[in-house]
Amino acid sequence: MSDVSRRHFLKLGACVVGGACAADALPSLAQATDGGDITTLRTTLPYPRMKLAAIGQLIIGREQLTTYPDQASPVVLVKLGRPAINGVGPDRDIVAFSRRCSHMGGILNFRPGTGTFHCPLHYAMFDAQKGGLLVIGHATDNLPQLELEVDAAGDVFAVGISGLLYGRQANVFA
Repeated sequence: MSDVSRRHFLKLGACVVGGACAADALPSLAQATDGGDITTLRTTLPYPRMKLAAIGQLIIGREQLTTYPDQASPVVLVKLGRPAINGVGPDRDIVAFSRRCSHMGGILNFRPGTGTFHCPLHYAMFDAQKGGLLVIGHATDNLPQLELEVDAAGDVFAVGISGLLYGRQANVFA
C-alpha cells in the first residue's frame, strides 16, 4: 500500500485539475491581450440615430413620449429645469429614460415636482436628475438611460442606451 492519505490525494488531484484549467485558459488570455476585437465581450450595440425633439419644443417638467430603439420600447424625454447626470442641451437638463420599470416592466409615471419616475406596480421610485437612480422599491437596477446628442440646429437625438431594457436578455432588436 501507498503512504498517500486521502487528504493528500484530494489536494494533489485538485492541483492537477486546476493546473489543467489554467493551461487551457492561457491561449485565450493571450489572444485577448493582442488587441483583437472579441465580440462576445462587447456591451454596446450599434443603435440608430433618431431625432426625438427640438429643444424649442420642450417645456420644463412636461414629458414627451416616444419609442427607442424600436416600437416595442417606450421611452420618455423630459426637460427637468435643473442640470442632470448625462443631461444635454444648454442647461444640461434634458434627459430620456425607458418608461418600463426595471423590476417588472410597469409603465412609469413622471412627477415633475420631485423630478422622479414612479412605478404603479410596487411603488419603485427613480431619480431623473441622478441618471435614473433607484431611490426606493423592489427594483434592483436603475432605469436604462438614453444617450442623447444635440446638433447645431437644436435637435435632440437618441444615439444609444445605457442599461438593459426590461424584458430583454440584450438590447437586441430585429
